[in-house]
Amino acid sequence: MKNIMSLFKMLPKKTVVIIASALFLSVSYSYSQKINQVNVIPRPVHMTTGNKFYKINKIAEPGQSEKVRYIIDELFDKDKPEGYRLDVNEKGITVKAGTEAGLFYGQQTLRQLLTPEGIPYICIEDAPRFPYRGLHLDVSRNFFPKEFVMKMLDAMAFYKLNRFHWHLTDGAGWRILIDKYPKLTAKTAFRNAPDFMKWEETGHKFVDEGTPGAYGGYYTKEDIREVVAYAQARHITIIPEIEMPGHSSEVFVAYPELCCSGEAYKDGDYCIGNEDSFIFIENVLAEVIELFPSEYIHIGGDEASKRAWKTCPKCLKRMKEEGLQDVDELQSYMIRRIENFLHSKGRKLIGWDEILEGGIAPDATVMSWQDEKGGIKAARLGHDAVMTPQNYLYFDFYVADPRAEPYSAIGGYTPPKRVYSYNPVLADSLTEAERKHIIGVQANTWTEYIPTTEHAEYMIFPRALALSEVAWSPQETRSWEDFKPRMNAHIPVLLGMGINAFPLSCDIDIAMQVDTINKQIAVMLDAEKDPAEIHYTTDGSIPTASSSLYKYPVIVKDSAVIKAAIFKDGKIQGGKISEKRIDYHRGINKPIRYNNELSSRYMAGGINALLDGYRGGWTYYDDRWQGYTSSLDCIIDMGETTDIHRVSSRFLQLTGPSVFQPQQVELLTSTDGENFLSQGIIPSTVSRDEKKLTFKDYTFTGNWKARYIRLKAKEDNGHIFIFTDEIVIW
Repeated sequence: MKNIMSLFKMLPKKTVVIIASALFLSVSYSYSQKINQVNVIPRPVHMTTGNKFYKINKIAEPGQSEKVRYIIDELFDKDKPEGYRLDVNEKGITVKAGTEAGLFYGQQTLRQLLTPEGIPYICIEDAPRFPYRGLHLDVSRNFFPKEFVMKMLDAMAFYKLNRFHWHLTDGAGWRILIDKYPKLTAKTAFRNAPDFMKWEETGHKFVDEGTPGAYGGYYTKEDIREVVAYAQARHITIIPEIEMPGHSSEVFVAYPELCCSGEAYKDGDYCIGNEDSFIFIENVLAEVIELFPSEYIHIGGDEASKRAWKTCPKCLKRMKEEGLQDVDELQSYMIRRIENFLHSKGRKLIGWDEILEGGIAPDATVMSWQDEKGGIKAARLGHDAVMTPQNYLYFDFYVADPRAEPYSAIGGYTPPKRVYSYNPVLADSLTEAERKHIIGVQANTWTEYIPTTEHAEYMIFPRALALSEVAWSPQETRSWEDFKPRMNAHIPVLLGMGINAFPLSCDIDIAMQVDTINKQIAVMLDAEKDPAEIHYTTDGSIPTASSSLYKYPVIVKDSAVIKAAIFKDGKIQGGKISEKRIDYHRGINKPIRYNNELSSRYMAGGINALLDGYRGGWTYYDDRWQGYTSSLDCIIDMGETTDIHRVSSRFLQLTGPSVFQPQQVELLTSTDGENFLSQGIIPSTVSRDEKKLTFKDYTFTGNWKARYIRLKAKEDNGHIFIFTDEIVIW
């Protein structure tokens, strides 16, 4: 709490004025318009405002100023312990709540409202939508000092986030000192290559603590206690994660006897048949529990390979003795034992959604990361769940056009708008009783590609602001158009706090709405920057200040190449021109049959996604791309024999998640659906060494009579993926 104020005190007066002005833009609009100028994030549940200001220069701590009265009323809305009421009028400022946490959040709102003129007359009644509002940081793959963690806690508190998930151990390094097992940090907290990816490529070997030039680090117990106390003062709970049974290869460098092979650098999973594994884990957790007062202890539980268990004599013996049918049940056995241990210490177990495999432990809470299915399944089983799906809430995914961003993400694209669009609880997915088990949301920042604190800040902010509003504000009151100007106003606030925030993109979001009744596509243009003067063209030419000014959706009835940019004073901002091809083509909604096995396909967008008119964006997580292992082989039925002149398909390549261009694409046509004639083969010209996101169109032109169109995209390596977004037929 005090540290946030100290940030303002340390800044030059001019900077403080800029920040305060950004937080509340005072303009002479009507009553309803003025409410929209209150740049509080997250947006309060209920808010009314007047046209006067109460003069005050700073927000003092409780008891330090007569101008701000902080009142704890035990009868204040007991069902909302973090809620508060804020009143500012000619009589002064009053913050009322039922708990210290409620007063704290009221105080953060006051700090956001403070301007050089004072605080506007305002009445706010506010409480969070979810009790769990989380931010995760991986410090295993790249280590970040405690000072950075505390800086993140300051920003979290300012935006009313209240759970910090600290990913302390993984195969890339053990980051917490354990007295009983000192070799964990002495042997596996340092490596010889600062670059994580190069370290992986060169055999991911650790070096001993004290080795000259070694990269890494760990937190002492005193460090942990200091950070935990710092978080508690800001009403933030830190949830530690100690990985098991997988992602634990670093443990076996120090203590190889705990894996099935008994050798370092060979296994990634604990040997569950070895009783010493449980003794070790329980001893580690006992020391962790002494440091962290959190109700939850996170045990990971994700991505265990389980391969060694299938042949390990000890694991097979354990399975036989316990009557376990497969290795999934063996993992579940381990999770249940660890849950029992945590219960004996008065704690609860939380883990990634793979803990559902083989049967979930009786009282476990699920963190649903792969998608929302794990959280939904947990809720239906009567278990609490935290929603953290990667396609919305992974902050290591690209924040802007991946082709222009640093090579900093494993893939994916989650700009602030994508984060903001997420609704953790869909009404039609769960019953009212089941929805109560969705206790919150969390965004995750994995750091394989994020080596510095500055880079981490760039990836986390301002997306964390969108997260805070998703977690706090009611779904029915949220609006991207309302949030966007407030997010823009907070960029200088973040910079003023010393955070290297992403400055928001000059790219244009080109969205589509396919209308099959009128056989047209409406194209909507949007920008993160606000205000934004957008000019566009539809013929593929470069837009200028004299090109069409975007005001309403652009209607396309055949084909168009939309190019758009933000202009200011007649010039393109950021040098950014965004582009998308739009086709209301003849293949839309035609029947399609796939010849490859269903299990080999990633059917984003449903069975007809390749013929729905929608083009994919920067990521295959956008429900527009379909993926295949080995090959794509599909047949489209045009309904009758017809003249075909052009068939085109687009593929992407992003080598991090093993997505490559096909080796070749072949077009075949037929009049009877049985006998097909090849109309040509187009080989890929994209190098497999190209790591940047790359797109390539494979376009066939000619004059053919056909009812059936067959497209084959060949890839001989069954361990990689190929992705395409639309088959365009003219």
